[in-house]
Amino acid sequence: MIDKRRAVFCCFILLVISLTLIGCSYEKPSSGHTEKKEKVKLTFWFDNAGVHRTAVWEELIDMFEKEHPNIDIEYEGFLKDSAKAKFDAAIAIGEVPDVASIYTSWLPEYTSRDALLPLDAYFNSWSEKEKINPDTIAFNRSITNDRSVYGIPYTQNLDVFWVRADWLKNASLKTPETWDEFFYTVEKLTNKERNQYGYSIRGGAGSSFQLQRLMYAYSGISEYMVDGKSTINDPLHVEFVKKYFALYQNNTPISDITNDYPNMLMGFDNSTVGMIQHNIGSFAEHSESLAPDQFTVIPLPKSINGHYVVEDGNTMDISIFKQSKHPDEAWTFLSFLASQKAQSYWNKEVGQIPTHQEVFKEEWAINAPHLQTALQVYNDPQTKFYKPPFFVTEYNTIRMTIVEPGIQEVLSGTKTVEAFLEEWAATIEETYRRHEEYTANAKIQ
Repeated sequence: MIDKRRAVFCCFILLVISLTLIGCSYEKPSSGHTEKKEKVKLTFWFDNAGVHRTAVWEELIDMFEKEHPNIDIEYEGFLKDSAKAKFDAAIAIGEVPDVASIYTSWLPEYTSRDALLPLDAYFNSWSEKEKINPDTIAFNRSITNDRSVYGIPYTQNLDVFWVRADWLKNASLKTPETWDEFFYTVEKLTNKERNQYGYSIRGGAGSSFQLQRLMYAYSGISEYMVDGKSTINDPLHVEFVKKYFALYQNNTPISDITNDYPNMLMGFDNSTVGMIQHNIGSFAEHSESLAPDQFTVIPLPKSINGHYVVEDGNTMDISIFKQSKHPDEAWTFLSFLASQKAQSYWNKEVGQIPTHQEVFKEEWAINAPHLQTALQVYNDPQTKFYKPPFFVTEYNTIRMTIVEPGIQEVLSGTKTVEAFLEEWAATIEETYRRHEEYTANAKIQ
């Protein structure tokens, strides 16, 4: 019995010695050393690319990768007018990016297609959450069925008139402040013999948004839908569109019927056109071509009822696609792009409005006239906001297949303004009705 116990004891001693030797062969990390994280690659798509903006993104990506050496960002940018088709196709075949910049108006459609990752859990624990303009977050929630956050706005925009200040000076004209003064100024700046036109109408890709913003700015109407009816064909909108399209060929180039943004911009910067409507994001391009005293920015005039009217939800968002295999790293990148540091760099370089409230305290923002012009409108206590039915998933399809071809038909004289606006309103009303029916049935079920 004693020998058996002694044998067991010896075996136990040998086991302890073996484990000790094994333990000695393991080299513990030195104090302060952490294991190297696995390298992760994320794809990032941008929906409004160009030479300048791509350079801005590349700089931001370089900043991020230096701070997060375990994450590589692969950037791909698309031209604005073809971007949505690229995103739509990617969703259809399941080859989406990890992270993307997309327009707020796309959120309802993409959430209904279950393409985007809800961000509430990430956003609610983010240290800079309270610094993001709460109105932009509330709007994003309001246009999705489940009221979740699917995109963090990092930049905001506003449509304005860009005016050749040197033309005004030469013609002894002041900057227009009312709609009557706008039409008067366009006429006075036109000199066809010198190939100079007072204005340029955007008749090609992207024309629908710009026309819509002008219409509501003029009329003062702040409700897009009233009891299931669209205000698109309101008599005041008919009145405005008739006046506006009457400028075509009389005070604008004939090429305006197919003008997209780059061509409109070219006419302004190359001294063919004295005034254009676009957003404040044009600032960077104008600054590259023109001297500071050659151009200026003014808000769209107050409505005929005496107050500004602005489209709500005119923001761009950073979103994460649901198929991303690295959602945590994707949020790390997203939160960097939405941070004060990144927003300051992006909006300063591009010329748009940050959504991070701390950026407005920075010297460049205080001294940027185009930014202060936009804030003048947004901060006016009498400014009213109309809310397009972005939640109707066909909204963007209607713009591109009904509204933009309709604009060209009116400009070419093959359709009346009344017929154009009636068709636009009727299509919106029908899709709105189907949306309301679907939503009601979903609640019942």
